[in-house]
Amino acid sequence: MTGWWVVVNPGAGRGHGREERVAAALGDRSVDYQLRVSDSGEAIRSIIAEGRERGYASFVSVGGDGTANLVLNALFEHDWDESPTLGILPAGSGSDFIRTFGIPNDLEAAADHLVTDTDYAVDVGLLSGTFGTRYFLNAANTGIGARTVVEAARFPDLLGSRRYLAGFWSALARTNPSEVRVACDGRTINALAWNVVLANGQFFGGGMNVAPRAAAMDGRFDVQVFSGSRRSAPAVLRRVVRGTHLTHPAVRRTTGGIVAVDVPASWLVEADGEIVGTGAFTAEVKSGLLNFKI
Repeated sequence: MTGWWVVVNPGAGRGHGREERVAAALGDRSVDYQLRVSDSGEAIRSIIAEGRERGYASFVSVGGDGTANLVLNALFEHDWDESPTLGILPAGSGSDFIRTFGIPNDLEAAADHLVTDTDYAVDVGLLSGTFGTRYFLNAANTGIGARTVVEAARFPDLLGSRRYLAGFWSALARTNPSEVRVACDGRTINALAWNVVLANGQFFGGGMNVAPRAAAMDGRFDVQVFSGSRRSAPAVLRRVVRGTHLTHPAVRRTTGGIVAVDVPASWLVEADGEIVGTGAFTAEVKSGLLNFKI
């Protein structure tokens, strides 16, 4: 089946009339598509299953990174003879994965990319822990980064990307550093740390350049362990926003395709802005599992 199977999250981001706006953008560009509206994660699973049954292999996620994560995981509940293709139309408060590829954070401008001939086979991360398994496209965090996701949700959508900054300060007050162990392709980092990052894309947290050296097509995670005192956190955060933090003494970085992360059982784990569980986990790069529309 040719054309795009489009999944709309009407609750993502700000504003109303999301379905009508998507239909207008795709119609103006003569895109061949079928559109479905989801009201829950379970609904997304059903919508993807319907598209798969109808023979579609190209899908569009309309929403933020969280919506894309739900679509991604629904896709890989099915077997594929060839890798499916995913496009993203940003409509959430945090549409960060597309920034790595220079796709505009504007629904209509991003829709222009659906009519190009360009896509890339990108890596996908697979987390495994007591919570089960979970794929991610952009990044996974445990520690203060995951707590920030929870705290940011308490602030109104009208703050936009500033919700993540507000959430960080709230999370900082509720987080204490702990001993962590990160084993990555034969190298081990032991530290009294606040956060562990596994990045596939370069940007997250509402546009922060957390992993400026990450590449979503190299078969490796960009792994960062953040330590240091509570007092040092503001200085590190300012550098994270600009992507200049990798030389800070509180940041230790490595790369690898298989990572084992040992953290306290109470630490939250998030993937693409979605809380998936708590405690220790392993992560593995699945190279070229997905074609991403550029």
